[in-house]
Amino acid sequence: MFTKKQYKEKALQILSPITKANDRTVAKKNFLFNAERSDAGQQLPEYYLIYFLFADLLEFKNLGQFEKIAWSFPLDYNGKAFLIEYRKFGVGVFVQNKKKDEKIAREIVNKVNAAVKSVRPFYDFVAEEAVKNSQLNITNNNQELYERFNFLLGLYKKEIKKHSKDKGKVKTKSEKKTLGEYWSSEPLDYPYYRKSNWLAISCIEAFFSWTEHLFIHLAVVAHNISDGQRISNLIEAEWKTKFITAMIDKSAEANKFYNELLIVRQQLRNFVAHGAFGKNGNAFSFHSKTGAVPVLMRHNRQPNKFSLNGELSFKEDEVIKLIEGFVKFLNRGALAQAMYYTQDQGLPTILPYAASGAYKKATKDMKSIKAFSSELIMAINNASNMDW
Repeated sequence: MFTKKQYKEKALQILSPITKANDRTVAKKNFLFNAERSDAGQQLPEYYLIYFLFADLLEFKNLGQFEKIAWSFPLDYNGKAFLIEYRKFGVGVFVQNKKKDEKIAREIVNKVNAAVKSVRPFYDFVAEEAVKNSQLNITNNNQELYERFNFLLGLYKKEIKKHSKDKGKVKTKSEKKTLGEYWSSEPLDYPYYRKSNWLAISCIEAFFSWTEHLFIHLAVVAHNISDGQRISNLIEAEWKTKFITAMIDKSAEANKFYNELLIVRQQLRNFVAHGAFGKNGNAFSFHSKTGAVPVLMRHNRQPNKFSLNGELSFKEDEVIKLIEGFVKFLNRGALAQAMYYTQDQGLPTILPYAASGAYKKATKDMKSIKAFSSELIMAINNASNMDW
């Protein structure tokens, strides 16, 4: 069982002679306002590791927020005052006289780094408790992932346009040799067909990568799923589970998209993920009197978008249209407000907002979600600028 005491004692031993500042700690007048940033502070670990070390584990006094300062811990080093603060331009060790105190500042940094490394199980405990109590923000990468998908989609459409322009056209050339003149022909549209096929595969993979991420955010914002452990499990779940969770109130249209996209997902991903060999012998052919025959012989024609018998061949235009239709469905249906928040605005998904009902209230209509998003953006900007 985890106990803080053993790690607290260990950290204090490593930090010695650093202690909490007290009435006997020497500091020049107005030190809190005139402290100088040391060069040594650039080597400190991440600000949150320092905060949890001093605030939660060691219970040092935090002077709180000031203009452009998020938190401040006054330290005593052999009777002299120093500060570790998280300011707008980063965390640092702040001293009374940079020339005189730089050496001690470096010693403080070295001791803090050593203490942080020595209490790693404590940080694991903090993270586990945060997940257990659902005190989580989910990083939002939706915009970047969608831009990647959209970029590949644009390239695919350019190649398809070139293919259509030269479709059926043939370039012929002659070559004179000793035994006579030889003619050869080359279809002009074939290079564009190959490129469009490759781009379609990449585009479809990018779509599934984006939606894997998107569905997690929609589950929280649109459906108020606020349990951290459930979200953690959902992140590790399969795409189909994420889809179903994001579309809790599945309409007939959503169900149709699910069935068709799942076919694409399973067959394309199975093929690509196994190095173009597919699964269950897709890439094998056996010898026979009629020539090479695929190991997987289809006895009936299936209405699938894919037919994988060792090479990737599919009606990419149908799959792309299916995907584009689904994107439109997401933005015009019951998830439109959640899409505005997480996709258009790219805001972080905050589990306590789902638990408190804030998302439920905000997603009732577009006017509400726009107002809610604007307020949150302002709060995030103020926090990043440390304008309290």
